[in-house]
Amino acid sequence: MATTLYASCRRRAALAAALACTLHAQAGQPGQPGPIALPAYNIDIGQSSVSGLSSGGFMAVQLHVAFSATFKAGAGIVAGGPFYCAQGALVNAIGPCMAASAASKPPTASLVSTTDHWARQGLIDATSNLANARVYLYSGSIDSTVKQLVMNEAQTYYQHYVSSANVFYKKDLPSEHAMVTDAYGSSCGVKASPYINNCHFDLAGAILQWIYGPLNARNSGTPGGSWIEFSQAQFIDRPATHGMADTGWAYVPASCAAKGRCKVHVVLHGCQQDPTRIHDQFYRHAGYNQWADTNHIVLLYPQTAPASPANPNGCWDWWGYDDPQYATKNGRQMAAIKAMVERLASGDAAARPQAWKR
Repeated sequence: MATTLYASCRRRAALAAALACTLHAQAGQPGQPGPIALPAYNIDIGQSSVSGLSSGGFMAVQLHVAFSATFKAGAGIVAGGPFYCAQGALVNAIGPCMAASAASKPPTASLVSTTDHWARQGLIDATSNLANARVYLYSGSIDSTVKQLVMNEAQTYYQHYVSSANVFYKKDLPSEHAMVTDAYGSSCGVKASPYINNCHFDLAGAILQWIYGPLNARNSGTPGGSWIEFSQAQFIDRPATHGMADTGWAYVPASCAAKGRCKVHVVLHGCQQDPTRIHDQFYRHAGYNQWADTNHIVLLYPQTAPASPANPNGCWDWWGYDDPQYATKNGRQMAAIKAMVERLASGDAAARPQAWKR
């Protein structure tokens, strides 16, 4: 999405534009009256998990590692990379963390060392929480944005903490840089908005089944749950100034709305997939909702927003454009999403929005 742009990048803002242009796609507005406070449900927070694509993939790793005591069930990483890959530098993000080569790839041994150090300091949760997690990794064999070498290093990183038997890595499908589905989107080898490609493979279902084990067959018809547009300002002050949209979305199966016992799975879109770009296409069509319907899973779809000049294309903060603590438990976006999960899992307790704002 921006090979020629790289050559002209001479300032940080230009580099940020290059990164955002290469990474990609999300969500919109299914016609609700307006945002509300995020409701609470009967959720087993110990069964929480997260997945994401591209910048959302890097963010999913951050959430999984930093909040491993919360996201115990596991994570699905699509075209992401190892934890703290960019090390707070944009040049690392668009270099070894995306356009990796044999001579320039993520420094996984150093990233493991940083992870261990931060865990000892309490900046992230204990790495021992990762031991029993289930991790699904996906890299398209022709992904020209986040090269497969980067995801290979993500596998090496995770296998330092997670049993090899619990890490699954699919890398044999000739897909470009996109969320892969079996029924919606562009052709598999296309790299273009909305960055959702029909490769005749149900990646969302594969991720959820790897994390949670055997599931009921997905709903083959129209999803029967409800959409909630909620205010993200409950969880982060002035969200638009920190790269997040004013509102996010949640998909709630009927069984969960009726207070049945449920799980929560966080789904993170990539750059250029925020509501201003592709409206509701990502959270409607990424493939998760039909599985959630029949398996008691609330889906949380937090949303980014373009914030020029540092983040013009609505990426998640995985290189420090907003916050030097972006990969720790104190990171603004990180803490906001964690608080959303806690809110969803708080049962029938009365919500006090100010208590959830980070």
